[in-house]
Amino acid sequence: QVQLVESGGGLVQAGGSLRLSCAASGSSYAMGWFRQAPGQERQFVATITERGGNLKYSDSVKGRFTISRDNAKNTVYLQMNSLKPEDTAVYYCAATKNSVGYSRTEYDYWGQGTQVTVSS
Repeated sequence: QVQLVESGGGLVQAGGSLRLSCAASGSSYAMGWFRQAPGQERQFVATITERGGNLKYSDSVKGRFTISRDNAKNTVYLQMNSLKPEDTAVYYCAATKNSVGYSRTEYDYWGQGTQVTVSS
């Protein structure tokens, strides 16, 4: 069993930055970040393999967001720069038993989410 706890969300002005953290307990897996805005489906944001050698991003965040991990701390990060109002959503951390995952159906464990609000 894996437990995931996100932190680091908050309110920021457009153009600002936030860093989300996801502390994991249990085994090490490939990890991902997703987000869900009100009335919308949960969308893929970024993923990182277990050893951190392979990173993928959605087109909407590529060049602005960076996913990373520190396996010694069992923590995954999402550095978000140049934030836009359309980035406003609840951000979820997730773990997959697969080597990598791009859709929410591939993920086995989820955190409770952290709210990110970007004001214009």
